[in-house]
Amino acid sequence: MINNFDEVVNRRNTYSIKWDGGKIIKQMGLTERYDEETIPLFTADMDLPVPQALVDALHKTVDNRIYGYSIFPDEYYEAIQHWFKKRHNWEIDRDSIVYSPGTVHAINMAVRAFSEIGDGVIIQRPVYPPFTSAIERNGRVVRNNALLEDEEGYYTIDFADFEAKAKEESTKLFILCNPHNPTGRIFTVEELTRLNEICVKHNVLIIADEIHGDLIRCNQKFTPIAMVAANNDHLITCTAINKTFNVAGLHCTNLIIPNVKLRKAFNKEMGHQLASPFTISALIAVYNDGEEWLEELKEYIDGTMEWVKAYIDEHMPKVKVTIPEGTYIMWMDFSGYGITPEEVHERIYHRANVLLEDGSMFGEEGITYQRICIPSPRPIIKEALERIAREFADLK
Repeated sequence: MINNFDEVVNRRNTYSIKWDGGKIIKQMGLTERYDEETIPLFTADMDLPVPQALVDALHKTVDNRIYGYSIFPDEYYEAIQHWFKKRHNWEIDRDSIVYSPGTVHAINMAVRAFSEIGDGVIIQRPVYPPFTSAIERNGRVVRNNALLEDEEGYYTIDFADFEAKAKEESTKLFILCNPHNPTGRIFTVEELTRLNEICVKHNVLIIADEIHGDLIRCNQKFTPIAMVAANNDHLITCTAINKTFNVAGLHCTNLIIPNVKLRKAFNKEMGHQLASPFTISALIAVYNDGEEWLEELKEYIDGTMEWVKAYIDEHMPKVKVTIPEGTYIMWMDFSGYGITPEEVHERIYHRANVLLEDGSMFGEEGITYQRICIPSPRPIIKEALERIAREFADLK
Protein backbone atom coordinates (compact mmCIF):
# COMPACT_ATOMS: atom_id res chain seq x y z
CA MET A 1 0.00 0.00 0.00
CA ILE A 2 1.47 3.34 -1.11
CA ASN A 3 -0.62 5.54 1.19
CA ASN A 4 -0.08 5.41 4.94
CA PHE A 5 -3.60 5.81 6.26
CA ASP A 6 -2.46 4.98 9.80
CA GLU A 7 -0.72 8.36 9.94
CA VAL A 8 -2.49 10.63 12.42
CA VAL A 9 -2.75 14.13 10.96
CA ASN A 10 -3.38 16.83 13.55
CA ARG A 11 -6.51 18.69 12.42
CA ARG A 12 -6.71 21.01 15.40
CA ASN A 13 -6.59 24.71 14.46
CA THR A 14 -7.41 24.01 10.81
CA TYR A 15 -10.98 25.39 10.96
CA SER A 16 -12.38 21.86 11.15
CA ILE A 17 -15.98 21.55 12.35
CA LYS A 18 -15.08 18.11 13.59
CA TRP A 19 -12.00 19.04 15.62
CA ASP A 20 -12.36 22.81 16.24
CA GLY A 21 -16.12 23.24 16.30
CA GLY A 22 -16.87 22.44 19.94
CA LYS A 23 -18.94 25.58 20.49
CA ILE A 24 -21.05 24.97 17.39
CA ILE A 25 -21.42 21.27 18.19
CA LYS A 26 -22.74 22.09 21.65
CA GLN A 27 -25.15 24.66 20.21
CA MET A 28 -26.43 22.01 17.80
CA GLY A 29 -27.26 19.84 20.80
CA LEU A 30 -25.07 16.92 19.75
CA THR A 31 -23.29 16.77 23.09
CA GLU A 32 -22.88 18.70 26.32
CA ARG A 33 -19.22 17.73 26.60
CA TYR A 34 -16.62 18.70 24.06
CA ASP A 35 -13.02 19.43 24.99
CA GLU A 36 -9.47 18.77 23.84
CA GLU A 37 -9.78 15.11 24.82
CA THR A 38 -12.96 14.48 22.80
CA ILE A 39 -12.68 12.00 19.93
CA PRO A 40 -15.18 13.22 17.29
CA LEU A 41 -16.47 10.49 14.98
CA PHE A 42 -19.85 12.03 14.27
CA THR A 43 -19.53 13.67 10.89
CA ALA A 44 -18.96 12.19 7.47
CA ASP A 45 -15.56 13.52 6.60
CA MET A 46 -12.28 11.66 6.81
CA ASP A 47 -9.21 12.18 8.93
CA LEU A 48 -7.16 10.62 6.12
CA PRO A 49 -4.89 12.49 3.67
CA VAL A 50 -6.17 13.06 0.13
CA PRO A 51 -4.45 11.76 -3.04
CA GLN A 52 -1.11 13.35 -3.87
CA ALA A 53 -2.44 14.25 -7.33
CA LEU A 54 -5.03 16.43 -5.61
CA VAL A 55 -2.44 18.10 -3.40
CA ASP A 56 -0.30 18.84 -6.46
CA ALA A 57 -3.27 20.27 -8.38
CA LEU A 58 -4.21 22.56 -5.50
CA HIS A 59 -0.61 23.75 -5.12
CA LYS A 60 -0.57 24.60 -8.82
CA THR A 61 -3.77 26.59 -8.38
CA VAL A 62 -2.34 28.41 -5.35
CA ASP A 63 0.78 29.28 -7.31
CA ASN A 64 -1.35 31.17 -9.85
CA ARG A 65 -1.75 33.81 -7.08
CA ILE A 66 -5.12 35.06 -8.39
CA TYR A 67 -8.39 33.34 -7.48
CA GLY A 68 -11.13 35.07 -9.43
CA TYR A 69 -14.40 33.92 -10.96
CA SER A 70 -13.92 30.65 -12.80
CA ILE A 71 -15.40 28.77 -15.72
CA PHE A 72 -16.02 25.03 -16.03
CA PRO A 73 -13.52 23.97 -18.72
CA ASP A 74 -13.97 21.03 -21.06
CA GLU A 75 -11.62 19.01 -18.83
CA TYR A 76 -14.09 19.32 -15.96
CA TYR A 77 -16.95 17.67 -17.84
CA GLU A 78 -14.66 15.15 -19.51
CA ALA A 79 -13.29 14.05 -16.12
CA ILE A 80 -16.82 13.40 -14.84
CA GLN A 81 -17.78 11.49 -17.97
CA HIS A 82 -14.58 9.44 -17.89
CA TRP A 83 -15.02 8.48 -14.22
CA PHE A 84 -18.58 7.26 -14.48
CA LYS A 85 -18.01 5.45 -17.76
CA LYS A 86 -15.00 3.61 -16.38
CA ARG A 87 -16.37 2.89 -12.90
CA HIS A 88 -20.03 2.25 -13.66
CA ASN A 89 -20.30 1.96 -17.46
CA TRP A 90 -22.59 5.00 -17.32
CA GLU A 91 -22.57 7.21 -20.42
CA ILE A 92 -23.34 10.74 -19.20
CA ASP A 93 -24.25 13.48 -21.64
CA ARG A 94 -22.26 16.64 -20.98
CA ASP A 95 -25.32 18.89 -21.15
CA SER A 96 -27.01 16.94 -18.34
CA ILE A 97 -24.28 17.85 -15.80
CA VAL A 98 -25.27 20.64 -13.40
CA TYR A 99 -22.96 21.99 -10.70
CA SER A 100 -24.17 22.64 -7.14
CA PRO A 101 -22.13 23.76 -4.13
CA GLY A 102 -23.47 20.83 -2.12
CA THR A 103 -25.81 17.87 -2.10
CA VAL A 104 -28.01 19.14 0.74
CA HIS A 105 -28.34 22.44 -1.10
CA ALA A 106 -29.23 20.59 -4.30
CA ILE A 107 -31.90 18.49 -2.60
CA ASN A 108 -33.48 21.60 -1.09
CA MET A 109 -33.53 23.26 -4.49
CA ALA A 110 -35.07 20.17 -6.10
CA VAL A 111 -37.80 19.97 -3.45
CA ARG A 112 -38.70 23.60 -4.14
CA ALA A 113 -38.50 23.30 -7.90
CA PHE A 114 -40.54 20.14 -8.33
CA SER A 115 -43.19 20.23 -5.62
CA GLU A 116 -45.58 22.66 -3.98
CA ILE A 117 -46.24 23.45 -0.33
CA GLY A 118 -48.26 20.58 1.13
CA ASP A 119 -47.03 17.99 -1.38
CA GLY A 120 -45.66 14.67 -0.14
CA VAL A 121 -42.05 13.52 -0.46
CA ILE A 122 -41.05 9.91 0.19
CA ILE A 123 -37.97 9.10 2.25
CA GLN A 124 -36.81 5.84 3.82
CA ARG A 125 -35.99 6.16 7.50
CA PRO A 126 -33.78 5.73 9.35
CA VAL A 127 -32.17 8.22 6.98
CA TYR A 128 -29.81 11.19 6.81
CA PRO A 129 -31.51 14.00 8.82
CA PRO A 130 -31.18 16.79 6.18
CA PHE A 131 -33.65 14.86 3.99
CA THR A 132 -36.34 15.50 6.58
CA SER A 133 -35.25 19.12 6.94
CA ALA A 134 -35.40 19.69 3.17
CA ILE A 135 -39.00 18.50 3.19
CA GLU A 136 -40.38 20.07 6.35
CA ARG A 137 -38.57 23.42 6.21
CA ASN A 138 -39.91 23.93 2.71
CA GLY A 139 -43.49 23.23 3.78
CA ARG A 140 -43.73 19.77 2.23
CA VAL A 141 -44.92 16.59 3.98
CA VAL A 142 -42.78 13.57 4.84
CA ARG A 143 -44.05 10.25 3.50
CA ASN A 144 -41.91 7.76 5.43
CA ASN A 145 -41.41 4.40 3.74
CA ALA A 146 -39.52 2.94 6.72
CA LEU A 147 -36.97 0.29 5.88
CA LEU A 148 -37.58 -3.17 7.33
CA GLU A 149 -34.89 -4.63 9.59
CA ASP A 150 -34.42 -8.34 10.21
CA GLU A 151 -32.87 -9.99 13.28
CA GLU A 152 -29.40 -9.81 11.73
CA GLY A 153 -29.62 -6.05 11.23
CA TYR A 154 -30.17 -6.29 7.46
CA TYR A 155 -32.51 -3.71 5.94
CA THR A 156 -34.92 -4.19 3.05
CA ILE A 157 -37.63 -2.13 1.35
CA ASP A 158 -41.32 -2.43 2.15
CA PHE A 159 -42.54 -2.23 -1.44
CA ALA A 160 -46.24 -2.49 -0.63
CA ASP A 161 -45.96 0.52 1.64
CA PHE A 162 -43.77 2.34 -0.89
CA GLU A 163 -46.35 1.97 -3.64
CA ALA A 164 -49.18 2.96 -1.31
CA LYS A 165 -47.35 6.20 -0.58
CA ALA A 166 -46.30 6.76 -4.20
CA LYS A 167 -49.87 6.45 -5.48
CA GLU A 168 -51.17 9.18 -3.13
CA GLU A 169 -52.14 12.09 -5.33
CA SER A 170 -50.10 14.61 -3.36
CA THR A 171 -46.87 12.59 -3.54
CA LYS A 172 -44.54 14.24 -6.03
CA LEU A 173 -40.99 13.22 -5.10
CA PHE A 174 -38.93 10.34 -3.79
CA ILE A 175 -35.50 11.04 -2.29
CA LEU A 176 -33.46 7.86 -2.68
CA CYS A 177 -30.29 7.38 -0.65
CA ASN A 178 -28.08 4.71 -2.21
CA PRO A 179 -25.77 3.55 -0.71
CA HIS A 180 -28.08 4.21 2.19
CA ASN A 181 -27.02 6.45 5.06
CA PRO A 182 -26.90 5.24 7.87
CA THR A 183 -27.71 1.57 7.23
CA GLY A 184 -25.06 1.06 4.55
CA ARG A 185 -27.32 -0.89 2.22
CA ILE A 186 -26.45 -0.93 -1.47
CA PHE A 187 -29.78 -1.56 -3.13
CA THR A 188 -29.75 -4.33 -5.72
CA VAL A 189 -30.59 -4.00 -9.39
CA GLU A 190 -33.88 -5.76 -8.65
CA GLU A 191 -34.75 -3.36 -5.82
CA LEU A 192 -33.83 -0.29 -7.87
CA THR A 193 -35.79 -1.55 -10.84
CA ARG A 194 -38.91 -2.04 -8.76
CA LEU A 195 -38.58 1.39 -7.10
CA ASN A 196 -38.11 2.98 -10.50
CA GLU A 197 -41.12 1.19 -12.02
CA ILE A 198 -43.40 2.28 -9.17
CA CYS A 199 -42.27 5.89 -9.49
CA VAL A 200 -42.80 5.91 -13.26
CA LYS A 201 -46.24 4.33 -12.83
CA HIS A 202 -47.35 7.00 -10.36
CA ASN A 203 -45.50 9.98 -11.87
CA VAL A 204 -43.14 10.45 -8.92
CA LEU A 205 -39.84 12.22 -9.60
CA ILE A 206 -36.77 10.48 -8.18
CA ILE A 207 -33.97 12.51 -6.58
CA ALA A 208 -31.15 10.00 -6.09
CA ASP A 209 -28.44 10.81 -3.57
CA GLU A 210 -25.61 8.55 -4.73
CA ILE A 211 -22.69 10.46 -3.25
CA HIS A 212 -21.42 7.39 -1.36
CA GLY A 213 -21.47 5.30 -4.55
CA ASP A 214 -17.69 5.04 -4.77
CA LEU A 215 -17.28 4.17 -1.08
CA ILE A 216 -18.27 0.53 -1.11
CA ARG A 217 -16.74 -2.67 0.21
CA CYS A 218 -14.17 -4.25 -2.07
CA ASN A 219 -16.42 -7.28 -2.68
CA GLN A 220 -19.52 -5.22 -3.51
CA LYS A 221 -20.90 -3.63 -6.67
CA PHE A 222 -22.83 -0.37 -6.85
CA THR A 223 -25.33 0.32 -9.65
CA PRO A 224 -26.59 3.88 -10.26
CA ILE A 225 -30.38 3.91 -10.54
CA ALA A 226 -29.98 5.62 -13.90
CA MET A 227 -28.58 2.33 -15.22
CA VAL A 228 -31.79 0.40 -14.54
CA ALA A 229 -34.26 2.92 -15.99
CA ALA A 230 -35.57 2.64 -19.53
CA ASN A 231 -35.15 6.41 -19.75
CA ASN A 232 -33.97 9.00 -17.26
CA ASP A 233 -36.58 11.71 -17.80
CA HIS A 234 -37.85 11.31 -14.23
CA LEU A 235 -34.42 11.08 -12.57
CA ILE A 236 -32.11 13.57 -10.93
CA THR A 237 -28.89 12.01 -9.63
CA CYS A 238 -26.55 13.68 -7.15
CA THR A 239 -22.87 12.75 -7.47
CA ALA A 240 -19.93 14.27 -5.63
CA ILE A 241 -16.21 14.09 -5.05
CA ASN A 242 -16.79 15.39 -1.51
CA LYS A 243 -17.20 12.04 0.24
CA THR A 244 -15.09 9.89 -2.07
CA PHE A 245 -11.97 12.04 -1.90
CA ASN A 246 -12.46 13.87 1.43
CA VAL A 247 -12.95 17.35 0.00
CA ALA A 248 -16.26 18.39 1.59
CA GLY A 249 -14.76 21.82 2.24
CA LEU A 250 -14.40 22.42 -1.50
CA HIS A 251 -18.17 22.19 -2.11
CA CYS A 252 -18.51 20.11 -5.24
CA THR A 253 -21.69 18.24 -6.13
CA ASN A 254 -22.63 17.47 -9.72
CA LEU A 255 -26.20 16.61 -10.59
CA ILE A 256 -27.09 14.56 -13.63
CA ILE A 257 -30.40 15.87 -15.02
CA PRO A 258 -31.06 14.38 -18.48
CA ASN A 259 -34.53 15.94 -18.93
CA VAL A 260 -34.14 19.41 -20.42
CA LYS A 261 -37.32 20.82 -18.83
CA LEU A 262 -36.30 19.53 -15.39
CA ARG A 263 -32.82 20.92 -15.83
CA LYS A 264 -34.14 24.37 -16.72
CA ALA A 265 -36.56 24.34 -13.78
CA PHE A 266 -33.80 23.28 -11.39
CA ASN A 267 -31.38 25.92 -12.64
CA LYS A 268 -34.05 28.59 -12.33
CA GLU A 269 -34.66 27.65 -8.69
CA MET A 270 -30.97 27.32 -7.83
CA GLY A 271 -29.81 30.48 -9.55
CA HIS A 272 -26.36 31.18 -10.92
CA GLN A 273 -23.64 29.14 -9.19
CA LEU A 274 -19.89 29.31 -9.73
CA ALA A 275 -17.23 27.02 -8.31
CA SER A 276 -13.88 28.19 -7.00
CA PRO A 277 -10.78 27.44 -9.08
CA PHE A 278 -9.73 25.06 -6.29
CA THR A 279 -12.92 23.04 -6.69
CA ILE A 280 -12.47 22.79 -10.44
CA SER A 281 -8.83 21.74 -10.29
CA ALA A 282 -9.63 19.26 -7.50
CA LEU A 283 -12.32 17.45 -9.47
CA ILE A 284 -10.19 17.16 -12.59
CA ALA A 285 -7.28 15.79 -10.54
CA VAL A 286 -9.17 13.17 -8.54
CA TYR A 287 -11.35 11.86 -11.36
CA ASN A 288 -8.34 11.57 -13.67
CA ASP A 289 -5.67 10.41 -11.20
CA GLY A 290 -7.35 9.36 -7.95
CA GLU A 291 -8.45 5.81 -8.70
CA GLU A 292 -5.44 3.99 -7.24
CA TRP A 293 -5.76 6.02 -4.03
CA LEU A 294 -9.46 5.18 -3.82
CA GLU A 295 -8.83 1.45 -4.13
CA GLU A 296 -6.28 1.61 -1.30
CA LEU A 297 -8.70 3.67 0.77
CA LYS A 298 -11.47 1.10 0.31
CA GLU A 299 -9.12 -1.67 1.39
CA TYR A 300 -8.14 0.32 4.48
CA ILE A 301 -11.73 1.11 5.44
CA ASP A 302 -12.70 -2.53 4.94
CA GLY A 303 -9.94 -3.54 7.35
CA THR A 304 -11.04 -0.96 9.90
CA MET A 305 -14.61 -2.18 9.74
CA GLU A 306 -13.51 -5.77 10.23
CA TRP A 307 -11.52 -4.70 13.29
CA VAL A 308 -14.47 -2.72 14.72
CA LYS A 309 -16.83 -5.65 14.19
CA ALA A 310 -14.45 -8.11 15.85
CA TYR A 311 -13.74 -5.75 18.76
CA ILE A 312 -17.41 -5.11 19.44
CA ASP A 313 -18.25 -8.82 19.23
CA GLU A 314 -15.60 -9.56 21.85
CA HIS A 315 -15.85 -6.58 24.20
CA MET A 316 -19.44 -5.35 23.72
CA PRO A 317 -21.31 -8.47 22.56
CA LYS A 318 -24.69 -6.95 23.38
CA VAL A 319 -24.17 -4.34 20.66
CA LYS A 320 -25.54 -5.48 17.30
CA VAL A 321 -23.50 -4.23 14.36
CA THR A 322 -22.90 -5.48 10.83
CA ILE A 323 -20.33 -4.49 8.23
CA PRO A 324 -22.26 -2.32 5.75
CA GLU A 325 -22.21 -2.90 2.02
CA GLY A 326 -21.36 0.73 1.35
CA THR A 327 -20.39 4.06 2.98
CA TYR A 328 -17.82 4.47 5.77
CA ILE A 329 -20.56 4.51 8.40
CA MET A 330 -21.39 1.81 10.95
CA TRP A 331 -24.82 1.59 12.56
CA MET A 332 -24.66 0.18 16.08
CA ASP A 333 -27.71 -1.07 18.01
CA PHE A 334 -27.35 -0.75 21.81
CA SER A 335 -30.82 -2.11 22.67
CA GLY A 336 -29.30 -5.36 23.98
CA TYR A 337 -28.12 -3.56 27.13
CA GLY A 338 -31.68 -2.86 28.23
CA ILE A 339 -30.93 0.73 29.22
CA THR A 340 -32.44 3.95 27.94
CA PRO A 341 -31.05 5.78 24.91
CA GLU A 342 -30.30 8.64 27.29
CA GLU A 343 -28.05 6.41 29.40
CA VAL A 344 -26.33 5.08 26.29
CA HIS A 345 -25.66 8.69 25.30
CA GLU A 346 -24.35 9.51 28.79
CA ARG A 347 -21.90 6.62 28.77
CA ILE A 348 -20.54 7.33 25.28
CA TYR A 349 -20.60 11.11 24.97
CA HIS A 350 -19.93 12.21 28.55
CA ARG A 351 -18.03 9.40 30.25
CA ALA A 352 -16.06 7.99 27.30
CA ASN A 353 -15.84 11.47 25.73
CA VAL A 354 -16.45 10.10 22.24
CA LEU A 355 -18.75 12.06 19.95
CA LEU A 356 -21.00 9.95 17.70
CA GLU A 357 -24.54 10.66 16.45
CA ASP A 358 -27.64 9.51 18.30
CA GLY A 359 -29.73 7.26 16.08
CA SER A 360 -32.87 9.18 16.99
CA MET A 361 -31.65 11.94 14.67
CA PHE A 362 -32.36 9.60 11.76
CA GLY A 363 -35.96 8.94 12.77
CA GLU A 364 -37.70 6.99 15.50
CA GLU A 365 -36.53 3.79 13.81
CA GLY A 366 -33.01 4.60 15.00
CA ILE A 367 -33.74 5.42 18.61
CA THR A 368 -31.63 2.57 20.07
CA TYR A 369 -28.76 3.14 17.61
CA GLN A 370 -25.56 5.13 17.41
CA ARG A 371 -23.94 6.15 14.10
CA ILE A 372 -20.15 6.10 13.95
CA CYS A 373 -18.07 7.36 11.01
CA ILE A 374 -14.89 5.33 10.87
CA PRO A 375 -12.64 6.84 8.14
CA SER A 376 -9.96 7.88 10.60
CA PRO A 377 -6.54 6.32 11.30
CA ARG A 378 -7.04 3.04 13.13
CA PRO A 379 -5.20 4.24 16.26
CA ILE A 380 -7.96 6.87 16.71
CA ILE A 381 -10.74 4.34 16.10
CA LYS A 382 -9.18 1.85 18.49
CA GLU A 383 -8.87 4.40 21.28
CA ALA A 384 -12.49 5.49 20.78
CA LEU A 385 -13.86 1.92 20.91
CA GLU A 386 -11.71 1.06 23.93
CA ARG A 387 -13.07 4.10 25.78
CA ILE A 388 -16.66 3.16 24.94
CA ALA A 389 -16.16 -0.50 25.90
CA ARG A 390 -14.85 0.50 29.33
CA GLU A 391 -18.03 2.45 30.02
CA PHE A 392 -20.22 -0.58 29.24
CA ALA A 393 -18.08 -3.20 30.99
CA ASP A 394 -20.32 -3.22 34.06
CA LEU A 395 -23.33 -4.25 31.94
CA LYS A 396 -21.89 -7.47 30.48
